[in-house]
Amino acid sequence: MLEKVDLTKKMDKEQYKKVIEEMQLKLSSLERQIREFKIPVIIVFEGWGSSGKGTLINKLILPLDPRGFNVYTTNYLSEEEKLKPFLWRFWVKTPERGRIAIFDKSWYRRTLVERMDNDIEGEDLRSTFDDIKSFEKGLADDGNVIIKFFLHISKKEQNNRFKELESNNSTAWRVNKEDKKHNQQYDDYMKIIDEMIEETDAEFAPWTVVEATDSRFATIKVFTVVIKALEEKIEEFNSKKEKNKVKNSIITEASIMNSTTLEIVDLTKTIDKTEYKAKLKEYQQRIREIEHEIYIKRIPVLICYEGWDAAGKGGNIRRVTQNLDPRGYEVSPISAPTELENSHHYLWRFWNKIPKAGHITIFDRTWYGRVLVEKIEGFCSEDEWKRSYKEINDMEKQLTNFGMVVVKFWLQIDKDEQLRRFQERESTPSKSWKITQEDWRNRDKWDKYEEAANEMLFRTSTTYAPWTIVESNDKYYARLKALKTLIDAIEKKL
Repeated sequence: MLEKVDLTKKMDKEQYKKVIEEMQLKLSSLERQIREFKIPVIIVFEGWGSSGKGTLINKLILPLDPRGFNVYTTNYLSEEEKLKPFLWRFWVKTPERGRIAIFDKSWYRRTLVERMDNDIEGEDLRSTFDDIKSFEKGLADDGNVIIKFFLHISKKEQNNRFKELESNNSTAWRVNKEDKKHNQQYDDYMKIIDEMIEETDAEFAPWTVVEATDSRFATIKVFTVVIKALEEKIEEFNSKKEKNKVKNSIITEASIMNSTTLEIVDLTKTIDKTEYKAKLKEYQQRIREIEHEIYIKRIPVLICYEGWDAAGKGGNIRRVTQNLDPRGYEVSPISAPTELENSHHYLWRFWNKIPKAGHITIFDRTWYGRVLVEKIEGFCSEDEWKRSYKEINDMEKQLTNFGMVVVKFWLQIDKDEQLRRFQERESTPSKSWKITQEDWRNRDKWDKYEEAANEMLFRTSTTYAPWTIVESNDKYYARLKALKTLIDAIEKKL
């Protein structure tokens, strides 16, 4: 692919002057429009060493309002980044709606530099490509404009630029041994670049190869592609504005299929208090030992709790954490998203809270709110919640590819038991804060929530992140089952 690119393309100075000013004005206008329409934009610059990425980025941002963009440079992993899935450091930098994020090198470093240095191959490489494609697809589906440039120069041109940089004391530092090594490996590098482009070029996130020998030609090409992509997105936004109104549709395939996953759960399971206390002590001691073991082996653990209101999530979580070292875990209660969280992809706020290697994070409610409360209450469109099943599965796959243990609990109680617990909370002063009018309102929609939960369980219980339904009419039984399930999952990983 790259070997067929014409690297002799040039643009004379007079022609450049004629078009660049007009393009700068156009880009400035488009920036204001994407801010008004709240369209997020991601621009990726990859390319050979000394191909001019920094220069082109500087020219691109010159006509932009500096309050509307961020530029991120991707270098070697920090100590914190090494302890997180490789996409984490990019997820947390994805732009708010109406802003532009420009990446000087990006998530593709993993398929280029790291691969060339033999750090990535085989199944790891395949899962990396899959993770990148699902990452970009999810962002594009959420409305992000994704523009990807690869700046191409010849081996001879790169070597000449290295020599020029080295000849000046103020720029010599920019060329290191690794750069020279990569120049010697130019042909091998070109093969993996070709494969990277082939694997990840998509309609929703296309690659543009920029002939970067001549700076003026490269600049105009970059401006042309960015302007065209933004214009098309704004036109698409205008044409679909009316069609994207939120729908409060709860007709699901699960209801059509009459799925009864939750209806057949045996909620009569119980355990007596004496046995409960003995087992609880045993399991909590083992969890404490496991916390130390996963820290030593740098295994991250993610525990997700979903279930009915008053199903006992809080009490269950307390029994898991009661004997743990507080420095090794974090509990994240999830409520309605903030204004900042709403300005990003809905998974952004969860990526910000995932555990680093060797630590435990417990979510009290999770990203599954997208296909439960947001779906039922009409807080997202039908298109949005329908595609979220795959987005969630892809995210959990990315986490487990990193080596994370993902344990998901659905705490199941019946309608009568929920009513009893609601009434108990209302009549007990120390518990009355736990019950709200929203809880009663949600109870009135029990059947709709049950249909949604059934579909969620059906579509998102995977081999790598399966659901465990916890029979929770008896809190003692529920707590022990959750602890034992968690222990088994982590011990299997260990």
